[in-house]
Amino acid sequence: MRKIAASITLLLSVTVMMAVSAHKYYVSVFQLNYVPAKKEIQMTSRIFIDDLETAFVKKYKKHFYIGTSTEVAGTDEYIKKYITEKLHIKINGKEKQIKFLGKEKEDDILVCYYTLPAEKAIKSLVVDTTVLLDVFDDQQNIIHVAVGGNKKSLLLTNGTTGGVLGF
Repeated sequence: MRKIAASITLLLSVTVMMAVSAHKYYVSVFQLNYVPAKKEIQMTSRIFIDDLETAFVKKYKKHFYIGTSTEVAGTDEYIKKYITEKLHIKINGKEKQIKFLGKEKEDDILVCYYTLPAEKAIKSLVVDTTVLLDVFDDQQNIIHVAVGGNKKSLLLTNGTTGGVLGF
C-alpha cells in the first residue's frame, strides 16, 4: 500500500511539473535509488529550465539558454557546480561527493543524472538542499529515496532545508 501511495505521489509531482508551462509553483524533484550491486546511489533531478536559468542569471550574471540550440558551451560544468554547492548528502554520517553524469530536456524540465558512492548498506541518509531557494522564497524541493524495499520522502523548503531518513 505504501508503494502505491509513493508511486502516486511521484506521478502526481512529475505530472504537475510537466503540465504547467507558465507555472506559479516552484518545485524540483530529486529521486535517489540505492543500487547495492553497484555500491552507489543513482540520482535524478527534475528542475524547471526557466527556474534554473533565472538562478544562473542571478548567480553567474549571464544567460545559458539551457536545453536550446544556442546553449552556452560549458553549461554542464555550471550545472554541476550549482548542484554540488546547493545539495549535500550524507550517507551513514559521511558526506558523499555527487558525480554529475549528464542531462536531457523533457519539455520545459531539465532532467539531470548523478551518482553517489555508497559502499556500505544505507542506515541513514541526510539531505540538505538550497537548490533555487536563492531565487524563489516559496521553492519546494521534493526528495524521494528508495533503499531496498523502503521508499521515503522529504519536502524541503526555505523553512526546512534539511532532513534525515532512517532505513
